Amino acid sequence: MKLSLFKNILLFSIIGVSLSSCNKDEELPAVDPTSNAAVNRWIIDIMDEVYYWLGDLGTPISEDADPEDYFEALLFRPTDRFSVIYSDYQELINSLNGISLESGYEFILYRESASSDKVFAEITYIKKNSPASAVDLKRGDRIRSINGTLFTVDNFREVLGLTESTHSLEYTRYDETSNQFVEQPSISLTPIQLSEDPNFLDTIYTINNEKIGYVIYHFFTPGPGNGSTQFDNEMDAIFGKFKSESIDHLIVDLRYNGGGFVSSAVNLASLIGPGVSTTDIFSKTKYNSFIAEQIPELRDVKTTFKAKAENLGNTLDGNRVYILTSNRTASASELIINGLKPYMDVFLIGNTTTGKNVGSIPFEDEANPDNKYGILPIVTQSFNSLDQSDYTTGFNPNVVALESAELLLPLGDINEQLLRKAITQITGTAPSGRILKSERLDVASSLDQKIRTGRMIENKILK
Repeated sequence: MKLSLFKNILLFSIIGVSLSSCNKDEELPAVDPTSNAAVNRWIIDIMDEVYYWLGDLGTPISEDADPEDYFEALLFRPTDRFSVIYSDYQELINSLNGISLESGYEFILYRESASSDKVFAEITYIKKNSPASAVDLKRGDRIRSINGTLFTVDNFREVLGLTESTHSLEYTRYDETSNQFVEQPSISLTPIQLSEDPNFLDTIYTINNEKIGYVIYHFFTPGPGNGSTQFDNEMDAIFGKFKSESIDHLIVDLRYNGGGFVSSAVNLASLIGPGVSTTDIFSKTKYNSFIAEQIPELRDVKTTFKAKAENLGNTLDGNRVYILTSNRTASASELIINGLKPYMDVFLIGNTTTGKNVGSIPFEDEANPDNKYGILPIVTQSFNSLDQSDYTTGFNPNVVALESAELLLPLGDINEQLLRKAITQITGTAPSGRILKSERLDVASSLDQKIRTGRMIENKILK
């Protein structure tokens, strides 16, 4: 009987309870620990216990196959859109915590028109303390080429690869006087190991005697390193300020938030939910039938809200929270939406979300230091307190607002499209600034390449 990987790798607090396969493992001949066979044996051992769609696990291919091909062969496609494998486990963990080698600017790639092969990258935000923050680069700038190579529909993926080392950007900026984009001096950027703070911006607006709290949150992680709660603490402080200022309305901007750790989603929801307590259920988690059978404690896992002194209580007008979304709002962000719906009016502004109601756990091969691979298989499905989990096609917005419809204004500007829509919904009056229309077709985004994008990382230790 094989020793439970679930017990040894996931480190659940149900100490002493182990899983065992129904069939005895065959004794396999030893293999070189640096070989593909060693990696692939590790992969199948994990997947054969924890994969959510265990009954639909694919047939393993050759033990000597490339690990990425081997892992892919096991997946229940197309239902499983999210399980992934990475050649470097540490890179995986770093990315989930917001640490990566980059220059610090995110962008969306747009095709100029349906009939054009020309593509440009429009800056969506610049990260604090990054190389990009030290040069003349702003949200809304349009990158036409990198190292002199123009973007096209056919080559943009290869051109983006140039950003992994020192590179030059040739870009334009909108000029209101001439009503056109004007060429700017080329700039050079060198990537660094950047630790990004997901708490991007927070402020309070007073409009028509209404206090509106606004927070932009880019991904879910407690802190920049193992055991750190720096970012969760910062979010607590933000809501502490909102509470002390007695805000009437709350806008949470998750348009660029592709997910992250469930623990931070619980933390944020516990700050927002009206007067929630540790007896109120935030979410329910379902594992596969094998795990549920072997560990009764995992048959009906309920995650309750936390007791937070900074919780806003029942102060929000109409018991409503406004959440700004895009088609890249995913996973833990959608968990927030689904988990809060039974307790308050969750009003969405933006675009339909990704539609990810399943969660992963990162695995590494602790027994074989020669195996550097990490995998993020789908292990769970999430439900709210009303047992609702029907958002695989995403949550539709109450008010549609697409970033591609207007030229980008600075995040936090009350005339910025999604924020303006929320303020108009709250006050009944739109801000009076100039609105600049645009039209472009979304092709891809730098965020799509982030390991953390579209991930909901389950806690390793049950509480």
